[in-house]
Amino acid sequence: MLNQEAYSSYHATNLDAQVARASPVELVLVLTDGLLEELARARGHIVGKRYELKAHSLNKCTDIINGLSSSLDYDNGGEVVENLGRLYEYCASRLYTAGIKLDPTIIDEVTVLLNTIKRGWLGVQAKASGG
Repeated sequence: MLNQEAYSSYHATNLDAQVARASPVELVLVLTDGLLEELARARGHIVGKRYELKAHSLNKCTDIINGLSSSLDYDNGGEVVENLGRLYEYCASRLYTAGIKLDPTIIDEVTVLLNTIKRGWLGVQAKASGG
């Protein structure tokens, strides 16, 4: 069985390789996938009453959301980017509430929203690649 350190090292190297050759949209998708994985972890921590791990997980999620939000091109993106920024802000705020109320259904709500956003980015990626 792969020990945790080896797995983390492999995961980091694999992520570095993905990021090195990624377009901006692919980068958003890699971050969104990581965010969705971490949300599932946070949900599991809440359900399992592992509150310290829950806090760490939710902080990680919020950092990723803030990173996604800060990478938006507010100057040239128009209404779509403004709406996306507000949606990211809403997700971060809901995660804060989930952490306080220890409510996994709030994490489910954020997961649904982020999967919808991800589908939008996949559509952008498909258009960009002519698919």
